[in-house]
Amino acid sequence: MIQFIESLLRLMDKATEAGSRHAARQYGRRSVLAKTGAALIGGALLPMLPFDRTGGSAFAAEGEDETTCDYWRYCALDGNLCNTSGGTTTACPPGSSASKVSWVGTCRNPNDNKDYLVSYNDCCGKASVSGSTFCFTSERERPGYRMGLYNDINWCMANTDKGYHCTVAVLVGVADE
Repeated sequence: MIQFIESLLRLMDKATEAGSRHAARQYGRRSVLAKTGAALIGGALLPMLPFDRTGGSAFAAEGEDETTCDYWRYCALDGNLCNTSGGTTTACPPGSSASKVSWVGTCRNPNDNKDYLVSYNDCCGKASVSGSTFCFTSERERPGYRMGLYNDINWCMANTDKGYHCTVAVLVGVADE
């Protein structure tokens, strides 16, 4: 039995030596070190990559139309929808820029029954487009003396180009209970 184990160990030793010599002929030390280093650094950077932590709950569910005023994210929007004016729900159309000041609303997402803070930014610098959807939803609006909660202001006043074009609705986060 001992002889069998010794011969098996010799066989494994020869196979390991042959594999190591083959790898040494095929790959240099520098390439092995470079690949090992890249794998270690890549593995360390992987947790820093962005990913969607909302589980899809913060976006439109199937069947919801983001181009109509009754989309949940527009609960405090007063203006033209950017996604019907050449932009998207969260991005201004080309040729316009987001206002430097904005108002914030708290809207309930019916898909997960959570309240979200939504920042409404006017897009400035272009004339309004005919045919874009105009919404006036003032859920929980505050009087004009509460500037950050009031949507009846030209929020382009802080920009160089003061012409109003449309409004985007950017999710800021989940509102505290």
